[in-house]
Amino acid sequence: MRFIINSQLLLENLQSISSLLTENKALPILEKCLFKIEGNKLTLVASDSESVAVVDIFLEEVNGEGSIAVPARQLMDTLKTIANMPMVFDIDLATSAIDFSAGTGQFKLVGEPAETYPEVPGMDSGEVSMTIPSDVLVRAISKTIFATGNDPLRAAMCGVYFEMKPEGVTFVATDAHKLVRYRRNDVTPLKERSFVVPKKALMLMKNMLALCKEAVDVNVDANEKNVFFQFGNVHVSCRLIDGRYPNYEAVIPKDNPNKLVIERASFLGCIRRACIFSSKAMPQIRLSLGGSTEMVVLAEDIDSSSAAKERLACQYDGESMEIGFNAKYFLEMLNNVETEEVCVEMSSPSRAGLILPLDNGEGSEDVLMLVMPVMLS
Repeated sequence: MRFIINSQLLLENLQSISSLLTENKALPILEKCLFKIEGNKLTLVASDSESVAVVDIFLEEVNGEGSIAVPARQLMDTLKTIANMPMVFDIDLATSAIDFSAGTGQFKLVGEPAETYPEVPGMDSGEVSMTIPSDVLVRAISKTIFATGNDPLRAAMCGVYFEMKPEGVTFVATDAHKLVRYRRNDVTPLKERSFVVPKKALMLMKNMLALCKEAVDVNVDANEKNVFFQFGNVHVSCRLIDGRYPNYEAVIPKDNPNKLVIERASFLGCIRRACIFSSKAMPQIRLSLGGSTEMVVLAEDIDSSSAAKERLACQYDGESMEIGFNAKYFLEMLNNVETEEVCVEMSSPSRAGLILPLDNGEGSEDVLMLVMPVMLS
């Protein structure tokens, strides 16, 4: 079979699915990308056995039909060195020889028969549970994915929980030390569904959506085993994480009489400085709260006899208290807040603190971040 395609168009689409083309000793064929020609359509398929990405590219000049598994990394490395120009591919399906040319260059690769590539699951569940703008989905992923866990014994925490209800959609991530709940009331699901999507699949979605030159609508649906995303000429399917997601609402403290309002940038800078003087094994900070207009941030490393103490202007309404937090978790959360000020709500030194953005953006967005305290030494 023979076809002509623009080099940059092919490179962009290959790069969008390249995160799935990783070394796979159990199934080496998955290190390759499946090229499939039907009519005037070239379909690229990449899989890591858990997720599958399918991209359709419509061509103007095609002769023949068929499928072949192509060494994608070698092809991408070559495409990166080629200027934006047409490329001609001649593929012999009988011998799996792949000849392609660009300008004055001629190249040859050897693929594998498509029959050795695992069967691609149906990419359309037949229904749509939710349609969400791509910029909203990317924002939801960015706001939550950093809080996911890595413990295989807690598989459900290794992804982001999607909760679709008539009043809106909620995205939740937690690793048992920190939690993020991101809600949108401007997205109206068509069905009530809840499932956990692995972080790798969400990073793939985020990277692919970033290549869209303008916002698109993403159709989302799921069955018992898989979730399906479809936008434009792209279909992504991934296996859901089994297991019951923790009751996240139960761990969010409802009564928090002690409220700290502070400028985010100054608080962030203070914690970064304090980390330099804290223990590397446990970068702990201590917040000393008492006055209504000032708080003290402390950190120390007993092993190196280093310490830091800094006073920050704030608005504090509550009882005098000292509470400790893991500085790394606090930094991660403050880095994912965009407002000038944040409110930290607390009930006691032994209960979780809530970080809430003030002037929480548009009215359709609700962000809540929870961080567990640490025992003060």
